[in-house]
Amino acid sequence: MAASRPDDLVVARPEGLYCPPGHFYIDPWRPVERAVITHAHSDHARTGHAHYLAHADSAGTLRTRLGADITLQTLAWGETIVHHGVRLSLHPAGHVLGSAQVRLEHGGQVWVASGDYKTEADGTCAAFEPVRCNVFITESTFGLPIYRWPAQVVLFAEIDAWWRANAAQRRASVLFCYAFGKAQRILHGVDAGIGPIVVHGAVEPLNAVYRAAGVVLPPTFAASDPRVDAAMLRGALVLAPPSAQGTPWMKRFGDHVDAFASGWMQLRGTRRRRRVDRGFVMSDHADWPGLLRAIEGTGAERVLVTHGSVAVLVRWLAEHGLDAQGFKTEYGDDDVADKAPEAPLVSPPA
Repeated sequence: MAASRPDDLVVARPEGLYCPPGHFYIDPWRPVERAVITHAHSDHARTGHAHYLAHADSAGTLRTRLGADITLQTLAWGETIVHHGVRLSLHPAGHVLGSAQVRLEHGGQVWVASGDYKTEADGTCAAFEPVRCNVFITESTFGLPIYRWPAQVVLFAEIDAWWRANAAQRRASVLFCYAFGKAQRILHGVDAGIGPIVVHGAVEPLNAVYRAAGVVLPPTFAASDPRVDAAMLRGALVLAPPSAQGTPWMKRFGDHVDAFASGWMQLRGTRRRRRVDRGFVMSDHADWPGLLRAIEGTGAERVLVTHGSVAVLVRWLAEHGLDAQGFKTEYGDDDVADKAPEAPLVSPPA
């Protein structure tokens, strides 16, 4: 793993990634005084910080997930603030609504901490923009050459065909997906004319946040809505987090067909291990070509690689002339794990 250098703008501390001259943290995993948050997934945005800074589009999801009363300062894309001499701005990461890369400038250096990112635009959040820098901190969740995502038009043609065939057989189509980001991306991309769309209680409050931000989503019914009856479900698409699989909540859908949307579905055997009828290769993280394009686009001479297939990506970058090292973090895998309950932990803001 990377050893810090005396003039590094970001170093690893027990609390998280720390900017020494700025006296703040980026996506810290332990409570700190000042936290810059790249996005509202639970492994990057945690409770207990005294002050949060994030992009304006993250305000709704952060307050929904962490509490309406958090002390939150927001920035627009490219808006610059100076804190203890460090110039800081946020730039689109293309991962989920409000997801940002953090640009830091101090002492003649420019660093960019990417958070999680995806390089293909999907219409539900600001598209990824490469930011020129000296040092780039990149994720590597899917940092292996085998990971190559299908084009969106191909992906949604597959999902629509699966749903349409199930509806013709009068069966519900239950699609397990992460409640924040992936569910809204599916809603934005499917053909809503096939039938009604029913969503788990963890999904609907986040749909409201996306709609408030101007993202176009089709009408949805909460599974608890009394209008959702057996007749409706026989042709419906049902979006639910993976945590709902195998729970009593599923019994309401009767004889249904299920599927899982994840980048891990590219691996043979994953569908069998997840015990679903169908798998769709879909991720809100960059695939291998996307990671390489993103890194090249920054022009960085030094790359610090975090969470995922770190060693493989570091080796590839080093073999191609870059100063590349691993950077230890406590970020998890939001592509599969979803522990959200049926209802949100806190009420969304009015």
